[in-house]
Amino acid sequence: MAVMSARILVAEDDPKQAELIRLYLERDGHSVLTVNNGRAALEQSRSRRPDLLVLDVMMPLVDGLDVCRIIRAESNVAILLVTARSTEEDLLLGLDLGADDYMTKPVSPRELAARVRALLRRSGIGSPGHLRVLQVGDLVVDAGRFEVRVGATSVVLTAKEFGILELLAGEPGRVFTRGEIINRVFGFERDVSERTVDAHVVNLRRKIESEPMEPRYVQTVYGRGYRLAEQP
Repeated sequence: MAVMSARILVAEDDPKQAELIRLYLERDGHSVLTVNNGRAALEQSRSRRPDLLVLDVMMPLVDGLDVCRIIRAESNVAILLVTARSTEEDLLLGLDLGADDYMTKPVSPRELAARVRALLRRSGIGSPGHLRVLQVGDLVVDAGRFEVRVGATSVVLTAKEFGILELLAGEPGRVFTRGEIINRVFGFERDVSERTVDAHVVNLRRKIESEPMEPRYVQTVYGRGYRLAEQP
């Protein structure tokens, strides 16, 4: 059993390879989510905030190198690039785009699991306090456990509601525009409008606010967007 446990997103369009990687990483005690295209990798990376991303280069919809470049501009998540391209130029390009390590196919799942352990150690993941537990007043957002509590009461949120709340709770007092929320939480999903964000916020308030019409936590800043109150 590994000493550390992390949330890992595996982006691999070969279902057998993805399943094999998932089994080896779960054997090490990690929580693993798999996706099979680059667009889903972007969406899940933004909404689930994994500790580490195993990223295949050759993927449909959005190329793995583009995913790497976009994610690195938004996040410090550890990225392990997996590629069938073995030339030095290709490997250097991946590192230049922000990958922390790379492996060339065919990949040994045992070696991949070892590389993941090394990356997690370098990132400090698995050490005490590495998983974000955000607290404002009696509102607690536990990103590691995907849990929300208000006082002693657990609150069940959808993935999008949780993503919005985690985003706001990460910087209490900061105003996030609806456009920023769409970009950070919904990613490449189609047909997401500002009204969609408003609808999710209404549902979120119903679940965490004692008086949803007079919210203590998720506040509207008219003409701008939403923020989480610093001191409810």
